[in-house]
Amino acid sequence: MLNRRAFLLAGSVAGGGVALGLGYLSTVDTRGMDPILSGDGKVALNAWIHIRSDGKIVFAIPRAEMGQGVFTSLPALIAEELDIELDDPELVIEHPTELLPAYSNFTVATYKRPEEHDGPLDWTMRKVFGLFPYIGTGGSTSVVDSYESFRRAGASAREMLKQAAAARWNTNAGSLSTAGGYVINSASNERLKYADLATDAAEQTPPAVLELKPRNEWRQIGKSIPRTDLTAKVTGEPIFGIDVERDNMLYAHIQHTPVLGDTIDEFNAEEILALPRVNSVVNLGNAVVVVAETYFHAKRAAAELKIAYVDGGFREFSDADVDAALEQGFESGDTHVAEQLGDVSSLDNNDRVISANYGTPYLAHACMEPMNATALYQDGRVKIWAPVQSPLSLKWAAEKNIEDLNEFEGHVTYLGGGFGRRAEMDYTFQAVQIARENPGRAVKLIWSREEDIQHDMYRPAAKARFQATMGEDGLPAALDAHVSLQSVMLSFSRRALPFPQGGANDPLNTEGIAHSSYRIPNIKVTAHDVDLPVPVGNWRSVGHSNNAFFMESFIDELAHAAGQDPLTYRGALLAHDERASRLIAQLKELSAWGAPMDEAAPANQSGKFGRGIAVHGSFLSLVGQVVDVWVTEDTVKVEKVFCVVDCGTAINPDTIVAQMEGGIIYALSAVAQGEINFEGGKVRQSNFHDQDVVRMAQCPAIDVHIMKNEELPGGVGEPGTPPLFPAVTNAIFAANGQRIRELPLSKHGLRLV
Repeated sequence: MLNRRAFLLAGSVAGGGVALGLGYLSTVDTRGMDPILSGDGKVALNAWIHIRSDGKIVFAIPRAEMGQGVFTSLPALIAEELDIELDDPELVIEHPTELLPAYSNFTVATYKRPEEHDGPLDWTMRKVFGLFPYIGTGGSTSVVDSYESFRRAGASAREMLKQAAAARWNTNAGSLSTAGGYVINSASNERLKYADLATDAAEQTPPAVLELKPRNEWRQIGKSIPRTDLTAKVTGEPIFGIDVERDNMLYAHIQHTPVLGDTIDEFNAEEILALPRVNSVVNLGNAVVVVAETYFHAKRAAAELKIAYVDGGFREFSDADVDAALEQGFESGDTHVAEQLGDVSSLDNNDRVISANYGTPYLAHACMEPMNATALYQDGRVKIWAPVQSPLSLKWAAEKNIEDLNEFEGHVTYLGGGFGRRAEMDYTFQAVQIARENPGRAVKLIWSREEDIQHDMYRPAAKARFQATMGEDGLPAALDAHVSLQSVMLSFSRRALPFPQGGANDPLNTEGIAHSSYRIPNIKVTAHDVDLPVPVGNWRSVGHSNNAFFMESFIDELAHAAGQDPLTYRGALLAHDERASRLIAQLKELSAWGAPMDEAAPANQSGKFGRGIAVHGSFLSLVGQVVDVWVTEDTVKVEKVFCVVDCGTAINPDTIVAQMEGGIIYALSAVAQGEINFEGGKVRQSNFHDQDVVRMAQCPAIDVHIMKNEELPGGVGEPGTPPLFPAVTNAIFAANGQRIRELPLSKHGLRLV
């Protein structure tokens, strides 16, 4: 079923007169299989495979490489069927500059696997989203969305190359084979390179029916292939956004209004313009930008700014206002029932009800590479180079800010971390606005770390109230869950889409609680949307990062109230799910759960030892984690994390392990000390000295096991993050009986060591 967001967004396009009936929609090529031969000798066998005149084979990968490995996993899908090795020196992997409909991420748009698209409605929605085109990287969907289409692209090109070779050799294409970038005629011992056949292959008709390789013939899918960008990153070769250099470039330093809602009144522009090597000063309304010949001079000049601000009405805003609004949200906020099954009225006036309240803070993304973008404007032409999660944001930045736009070119660079932050458009819009005021010279905008931390689109703070009763078997008979928070989709849509959407009915509010894998006969899940001035956005695993903590903490409390083992208790709630049951069993074996503590824990640690567990499904994958901790009066040592992931078919196991490890460490930073606080309308934190991340000495040993099966792939970029939050706090309870219901640990006087 299509989600409401996709339906409304597609409807806005059709209603705007872009989609002019099914006949027009049929011209939108969402398959991308047709070949194109350009005048410069470049051959596109399909949207994803190009062969250049110099013999290089180019894989166009329309997903942003932000460290998650899509420039290895996705090319492997093509290479497997095309019979070319990923380490072939003739192979080039790049993000395309063209915005083709076939590059759209239909899984993000429709919340459905491409394999599930069926019937006229799905056909129409794919065509409509192809009009944008809806290209983006997020939601752990890159492999999910590309698994079939990329393999088909490789297989289609392979067959076209074989047809071209068969015509040359006057033989049957079915008698030919392919290997290592060659078409081979074993009967005559002849072989032809793909590059030599490209032009002829482009004249072939793509096969209507394709046979993909069976699993037993896979040579690259399912294998731990070295990252295609590894050597370049080790040698400093790849270009991140912050590395972009152009001839005669200018550099821009930005200073936003420090208080929420404030705008610029006036500032000492003439004084700043008189400083050494300053080129211009630009007023963006909510920020002042100093443009200079070097970033050093731009930043030094910005330090001399004297700005008067217009009061936006939030100069008294503080954490107390956030807390009060979230509490009030339970009573008077916009409310939506996300799931209701059975009857939870047994909770009323029942003296055996178990209750617990939880809270989580705002969180910054803290990408290692701060926000940046480079733009060049001249005579109606715009070029942008930026680390973004969607090239569509570059196109929109040009269209929204350049009145005489007649030519646009967007380049997606490597991203030094994304986590949802680079799905935003603020910094690319700013870069184009600055370039507009400095025509003819490329301008690189770089946010300082302080600007990056203090002007983020934060993970929303949230509160939750849980109540449950238990049956004779100790399992929950009824569960009533309420969450109060700001809607991510509502905040994002107000900034980035033609009309607002989301609110209390935003599915991100309750994902991971509503419709969870646990079998509970009577359940009600309710979301309460609150209105706060803090901009919120997608943060790694989005709603799951809050809701896994709430749900898995409460399940743990129920297990202990029932006097049952927490792992066994979860196993009973998941007994109906064969894949989940296998994962629980594997997690028990991997972690030696149930072994005596003196066997599981090293003897050289001080304090009390505890083990915690959490199991959480997100982004079409299921992850279970067991965490070992040592706890003293004021410290927590996370000794080891055991992680089992079921993500269906594993494309590149090494990448999956890396993503589980990265997600665990990212979450651990947030568990320990991650929070954004407000005082006087300003964010208190400013850099890594007060928005710290896990350091090498604090990092636990991590043991990852990937379940083997032949199911369709699930996501891996985000699912490793959510269960770590409750697994750590559940382990602390197991160690000393202290139940952590509000994050981070630093609120409770606990320091990560």
